[in-house]
Amino acid sequence: MKVRFRTASICAALMAAAGFAAVSHATNYSLWVNGRTGGGQLGNYADFTYWGPGTTAAGVNKKSVNWDGYSHISDQNYLVRNALDCYCTGTNWCYVAAHSAGDLMMGYTLAMYGGSTRTISNATPNSSGGCGAAAGGGTQTGWNIKWVDVAAGAAGGSELANLGDWATSEPLVSDLKTGTARAMYDHNNTRSHWFYMWAGAKGTLYSAVLPGQDDEVVAYHSSGGVSGSSGAAYCNPSDWFCNDLTLGTAANQGGTAKWSYHSVKFRDDAEQYDHYTNSQWQGTVGLVRQDMVTNAQ
Repeated sequence: MKVRFRTASICAALMAAAGFAAVSHATNYSLWVNGRTGGGQLGNYADFTYWGPGTTAAGVNKKSVNWDGYSHISDQNYLVRNALDCYCTGTNWCYVAAHSAGDLMMGYTLAMYGGSTRTISNATPNSSGGCGAAAGGGTQTGWNIKWVDVAAGAAGGSELANLGDWATSEPLVSDLKTGTARAMYDHNNTRSHWFYMWAGAKGTLYSAVLPGQDDEVVAYHSSGGVSGSSGAAYCNPSDWFCNDLTLGTAANQGGTAKWSYHSVKFRDDAEQYDHYTNSQWQGTVGLVRQDMVTNAQ
């Protein structure tokens, strides 16, 4: 009896140790996906040039998912998939934050590749930003993503792209036309991952071009995740001449729904936040950064 008890005790101890080891290797990461203009070195997850000082808190184990912010979404998407493969497979999970065209990039990634088979990776990137297979190998479907925070989302496109207010030679600008962006992929297909939207309204320069409330680059129809094949005017409740963008998942005034798994977390009723980070984590990015600090743990 003593022998059996001792053997069972040893087995239990080994199993407990193994369980502890498995838990200790599970890690959460905060991935930041930039928008137009880029700025960070491709494949360098420590380069936060686009956002602001790299020393600024921005969620647990923060990583900057740098793409060039110039090329077509489809051409640069492999860089985002590399990052998700590296940090969001196996026992590891990710919180994701995106800005502007980074919203279009993340929506495209999930709709087009979120149901694909991914190799479980070792979270140790090489100089190009790719990771090797984890010890023991294995695959999984899609990625382990807790949720996506979106500042000034451009998945619905921008009228500035429609009218040529940006350099029309940029491939990304053609992707950001409202009709093109909204037809690029199924925006309702987020693989059941929630997109939480922060919509800014401190727009003045292009108020005649962008419908409803805007942050000088994208209007509420985009930053609020409003469904449909083209943009329409949505505003704050104080504006009597425009349908309201509602908070949460509720249909907007006038009855137009938001895309599935999209929820407006912040609507800029006081018109205080514009589109720009200014390399200082500013604009609506600052609000998302604080949310990541608080909740991405």
